[in-house]
Amino acid sequence: MNTKSNFSSRIGFVLATAGSAVGLGNLWRFPYLAAKYGGGTFLFIYLILVVTFGFSMMITEIAIGRKTGLSVIGAFQKLDKRFSFLGYLAAVVPMIIFPYYCVIGGWVIKYGVLFSSGQIAHAATDGAFNTFIEGTAEPLGYFFLFIAVTALIVVLGVEKGIEKFSKILMPLLVLLTIGIAIYGLTVDGAMAGVKYYLTPDFSKISMNAICAALSQLFYSMSIAMGILVTYGSYMSKEDDLAKSAVQVEFFDTGIAFLAALIVIPAVFAFSGGDPATLGAGPSLMFIALPKVFANMQFGSVIGTAFFILVFFAALTSSISLLETIVSIFMEKLHLSRKKACLIIFIVSLALGIPSALGYGALGSIKLLGMQFLDFFDFISNSVIMPIVAFFTCILVGHIIKPEAIRDEVNISGKFKRYAMYRVMMKYIGPVMLLVILVSSILNTFGIISL
Repeated sequence: MNTKSNFSSRIGFVLATAGSAVGLGNLWRFPYLAAKYGGGTFLFIYLILVVTFGFSMMITEIAIGRKTGLSVIGAFQKLDKRFSFLGYLAAVVPMIIFPYYCVIGGWVIKYGVLFSSGQIAHAATDGAFNTFIEGTAEPLGYFFLFIAVTALIVVLGVEKGIEKFSKILMPLLVLLTIGIAIYGLTVDGAMAGVKYYLTPDFSKISMNAICAALSQLFYSMSIAMGILVTYGSYMSKEDDLAKSAVQVEFFDTGIAFLAALIVIPAVFAFSGGDPATLGAGPSLMFIALPKVFANMQFGSVIGTAFFILVFFAALTSSISLLETIVSIFMEKLHLSRKKACLIIFIVSLALGIPSALGYGALGSIKLLGMQFLDFFDFISNSVIMPIVAFFTCILVGHIIKPEAIRDEVNISGKFKRYAMYRVMMKYIGPVMLLVILVSSILNTFGIISL
C-alpha cells in the first residue's frame, strides 16, 4: 500500500497545475488559431469562454479530486457507480497523449540544440525539419531523452519532484515569455501584428471561430484529461479552491496571450503582414519561426531562449500527464511510485515509437488516413475529451447536482461565481460540447472546414 501524496502549499498546487495547463497548446496552437480567426476577434471569444466554460470545467474537476481524494477512475466511481465508465474514459486520455507528446518534446530539444550550438542557418532551411523527423536515430534519441527527464521528475514524487520543479520552472517560463515578447515588439513592422492581434473585428465572429476557441480550451487548460482531478486529490481542504482555480486560469491564459504576442507580431514583421503565413502545429514552431529568428537581430540568442521556454512548457505538461497515469496505477494496482513509473515508462516508450517514426520508417502506415501522431492527437483531443467533458456536465449538472461542487468549494472559501457555474454545467456546457464534438469530427474528415 502507498500513502497519499499532497502538495505542501497552495502556491505549490497553483504552480504545478498551471504547469500542467501551460504546454505546447499555448505556444503553437493558440497563436496559429488567433492569427487564422481574426486576431483580436479570436482573443475576445477565447477570453469569454475561459471565464465561463473553462472556469466551470476546471473548478469542477479540481473539486471532484479534492472531494474524493482519489485518482480519476476512483473519483467518478465514488461519485456515482453508474459513471464509473467516465473515469476509465478520462484515464485513457493521458495514456494516449503522453507517448506522442514526448515525441514532440524531443523535437523541441533538437531545435534547442540547433539554436544553442549556432546552427540557426541550418534550422531555417526549407527541408531541415522534414529531414529530421523522417530520420530514425535522432527522433528516437530525443524522444527517449525527453521521456526519461519527465519520468525522473515524477519518480521523485509530488512534493520533492513535481511541486519543487514547478516552483522553479513556472517563474522562469513566465520571465522568458515576457522578455521575448518585449524584445519582439521592438522589431520593425511588429506593431501591425500587435494591432491585428489586439483589435477585435466583431464582423468576423463565426461558429467556426467559436468551435476553434472551444477546442483550444481542452488543449490549453488540461480539461477532461484526468489531470485536474488528480492534482485536486493532492490539494489540502484548507486551501482556497476557487481562488486557486482563478490563479491557474490567469497563469495559463496569460502565457497563451504572451505566446501569441511573441509569434504574431514577429511573423507579421517578416511576412509583410500576412497572417496566412502562420502554419499550424509543427510547421509554425519548427519551420516558420526558425526563419523569423534567422532574419532577426540577435536571432540565435532569442531563438535559443524561445526553445528553452517551449521545453519548460512541454516538460511541465508531460509531468502532469505521467503523474496522472502513475496515480491511477498506484491506486488501482497498489504499486509503489517507482514501480508504477518504471512500468509506464517502458510501455510509453513502446507506444511512442510509432509516433517517432511515423514520418519516416513507418510513414507508409496510416490510421484513418493519418500518421500515427496525428491519429492519436485526433482520437484524444477531438473525440474522447469532449465526450468526457460532456458526461462530466451531465453528472454534475443533473445527477449529483452543482450544489455538491459548491459545497466542496465553500469549505475553503466562497464560490462567488456559483450562479454562472450552475447554468453553465446544467444547460450551456452540454450543448457547447456536443457542437464541438460533431464539428471536430466533421472537420477532420473534410465534411466542413474549421
